[in-house]
Amino acid sequence: MNRSLLTFPVGHWARWLVVIVWFVAIFAIFGADVPGKFADAENNESSSYLPADAESTRALDQVEQLTDGEQAGIVIVYRREGGLTGADRQRIKSDIAELNSEVNGTSQPFRQTEVSNDGSAALVLSSIEATGEADDILDPVQDIRERVSGNRGGLEVAVTGAAGYGADAIEVYESINGTLFAAAFGLVFVLLVLIYRSPFLLWLPLIAVGFAEILSRAIGFGLTEAGVTVNGQSSSILSVLVLGAGTDYALLLIARYREELRHRESRSESMRVSLRSAGPAILASGGTVIAALLCLSLAELNSTASLGPIGAIGIVSAMLAMLTLLPAMLVIVPRFVFWPKVPRVGSGGVDAEHGPWRRLGDRTAQGPRRVWLGALAALAVMALGLLAYDDGLTSSNGFRDDVEAVTGQELIAESFPGGANAPTEIVVNDPSSLNGVIGAVGRVDGVAQVRPVTRTQSAVLLNAVLEPEAYTTEAFDLIPGIRDAARKAGGPETLVGGGTAVEYDIRQANRHDVKLVVPLVILVVFLILVALLRAVAAPLMLVATVVVSFFAALGVGFLISDWVFGFPGVDPSLPLFAFVFLVALGIDYNIFLMARVREETVNHGTRQGMLRGLAVTGGVITSAGIVLAGTFLVLSILPLVFLTQLGITVAFGVLLDTFLVRSILVPALVLDIGPPVWWPSSLAATKESGDSRP
Repeated sequence: MNRSLLTFPVGHWARWLVVIVWFVAIFAIFGADVPGKFADAENNESSSYLPADAESTRALDQVEQLTDGEQAGIVIVYRREGGLTGADRQRIKSDIAELNSEVNGTSQPFRQTEVSNDGSAALVLSSIEATGEADDILDPVQDIRERVSGNRGGLEVAVTGAAGYGADAIEVYESINGTLFAAAFGLVFVLLVLIYRSPFLLWLPLIAVGFAEILSRAIGFGLTEAGVTVNGQSSSILSVLVLGAGTDYALLLIARYREELRHRESRSESMRVSLRSAGPAILASGGTVIAALLCLSLAELNSTASLGPIGAIGIVSAMLAMLTLLPAMLVIVPRFVFWPKVPRVGSGGVDAEHGPWRRLGDRTAQGPRRVWLGALAALAVMALGLLAYDDGLTSSNGFRDDVEAVTGQELIAESFPGGANAPTEIVVNDPSSLNGVIGAVGRVDGVAQVRPVTRTQSAVLLNAVLEPEAYTTEAFDLIPGIRDAARKAGGPETLVGGGTAVEYDIRQANRHDVKLVVPLVILVVFLILVALLRAVAAPLMLVATVVVSFFAALGVGFLISDWVFGFPGVDPSLPLFAFVFLVALGIDYNIFLMARVREETVNHGTRQGMLRGLAVTGGVITSAGIVLAGTFLVLSILPLVFLTQLGITVAFGVLLDTFLVRSILVPALVLDIGPPVWWPSSLAATKESGDSRP
């Protein structure tokens, strides 16, 4: 980027123009309620995440034709321990009559389908047409629950089924947007108070990061209008990325600005120098994260692919605010904004020859090989936690709090086959083979029963009720066998879909995405580092250290999930998301460090360049790492197991990278390798001088 363009916001009139444009834009966005429209555009139905060529997607398309639209089943379970009484059965009949006359939004009448063999439970079914609008699912389900749910003198009643799970997911996601932003913003506020110890300075980065968050949601709404799928998960991650990365960039810029204010009187010139030096590092850092996130766009899963552009928009908004609005505001306000530690010309500042980070570097330099071998050994021990991997987390056990859909599923499983809550759907496109398909699928181990639901001249829809609960790994493992049996009996056009098949296909697509995205992210990050450092050896080393750090963080994350929280397993998408965030964000700090080390190496040699670079960047990078880890850790307060796991894993990984990898491992490796670390640039051929300290 042209350096004069970087310094544009500091111009005499430009600074005011930049601030005015930002404030007008934000007021216009609020006036049009664009952030609210972005929240309303979220789609939290799992079927909307599937790739177009997945079998369950093709099955869903045909089911919609057979049933006049996509249907989300409502299952009301009535259960009394010891058996339903005559009064219970009468209550069920009166509830059905009331629901059919009073509840709006259902596409089929409520009907009692069956009573369990032991007489303890009964099921009442209906369905809702899934239009893609959250309220069209949430409102009818809430109305039904208000009328029938609860414990009535020992008769337990719960509303579940696909519509029940969908309503609970929508309700949870709608409740977390405001909570997440308030908690993350509050945490950033506290951390900035501790870092700056100034009652005035912290408000400037807070205003900038808040404006960046609003801008990202406005652009995100534009993406949803263009067809990009956004769910509560990606919306939550967007907020964390903007707040965390934006605050990091602010810390880096302000630290350099404070340093320059000690060398010159002019605030404008100090900021120009700061933008020329810190600006390229911020751009390289943000560009790395953006490139890594955009790699997700190639994923098969729509939920994963959509996070790419949504997350990239967040990083772009954060960079834009921190390179335009923040410097403009800093130049407009007087030095007093730093009170009580106002930087004066000639006053002491960051010292490349002294300080805690210089002392750490000097100790590392006494035996760098021993240090980096010890650091790698510690990371390897942490990575042993990968042996605890269990992908048992599903949509049925992914809520941290009790939700009614899960309660209903548990009641069903006590008296019926577990899959009665969400039968597997089989579309038979050759009606003459119907009996053969019913027989073949019925003989598959784990299938309790198969029954026709809808018939036309060209196709028949069957429901296969599975013995295990529909949203469990045991049920997912049955899908390949059911598909094989159905195709052998009904031909290649026979399709198997439904909730269980949807989750099975999601897991298969996720495995494909890991194999595609992970190596692509590594390659992209490596190429950016090569361009920034003008070397090959150093980028290889840096990428390797971040990857090793990722495995260590993931291993510890698995152990915390299992041993501390006792979660039922790990979401299969966790490793991919954690990898993208930890590699992209972890390399950020190495960029901040190594860009300064290269700058110092030109004048002082590799050894002193490493020590001086660590000394002057250690404080600000550590502060940035703590802020970023804190914002990701806020995800752990949300009522979804996956977001809790992601927040804890990424937060630990960021801290691990900040305090071990960037502070100890990388400096030790550079000190041990010496000038060849810059190969093939000319710096690799320079001879090391002695200690450069006075």
